[in-house]
Amino acid sequence: MDFQTILLIAIAVFFMATLYSTVGHGGGSGYLAILAIAAIAPEQMRPTALLLNIVVSSIATWKFGATGTFRKNLFIPLVCASIPAAFVGGYIEIPNQVYKPIVGVVLLYAAIRLFVPIKGFEQTKKPILIIVLVAGLLIGFFSGIIGVGGGIFLSPLLLLIGWTTPKETAAISAPFILVNSVSGLGGIAVEHGGLPVDSLFVAPLALSVVAGGFVGASFGSKKLGHQGLRTLLGIVLLIAATKMFLTMNSSQTQQSLNEIKSTHE
Repeated sequence: MDFQTILLIAIAVFFMATLYSTVGHGGGSGYLAILAIAAIAPEQMRPTALLLNIVVSSIATWKFGATGTFRKNLFIPLVCASIPAAFVGGYIEIPNQVYKPIVGVVLLYAAIRLFVPIKGFEQTKKPILIIVLVAGLLIGFFSGIIGVGGGIFLSPLLLLIGWTTPKETAAISAPFILVNSVSGLGGIAVEHGGLPVDSLFVAPLALSVVAGGFVGASFGSKKLGHQGLRTLLGIVLLIAATKMFLTMNSSQTQQSLNEIKSTHE
């Protein structure tokens, strides 16, 4: 890949990291969107997105942890269930024709969620342990398969059920994304005997998200949920979701043409 393309991708992930970290997220779905638009091979998309997720969620964990809104009683059962599930999900290798539509649906879901303003309750409900464990298990497993940290699933769930306020949600989401990204990446590494990434490609992206994560988390920990930024981000994810579906269809068409050609030879 040429230097100019890598530079453009690095600039794009900087903005993704900045936007996502304002709400305590690592940006996994955003990085998948950029990698999809850049036509990066699916086998490299998952580990690359998770590596960048780890960098940004580490910064977000530090920044949002300083707000004093972290809920240990909710975080511990969530990660006890999600960490092993994310490892298993990362270990599972799925075909491109299955992976692309799954990522497309996830990006579409993430985009819709970003268009909806952040709402929460100041009076929260007491979490039910069995529901927390099941939620952590499911979120961890599917996050590992897809290549995200799970924040796009966890945050709306916590707010919808009424377990946390928006600030508490961000303070829990950041470390949740961090540990699940590490676990999912570990599963991928075990499956492949190492990480299928190009270090020369990932290194400049990592530097970009360090800067973006620091800027976004610093802003978000003081002023959470700027809806204008979320809407812009949602538009980008919609474009990426559309591209994933289009490339899926074109791949299937090409495969069909190749099969027809082979039968006539």
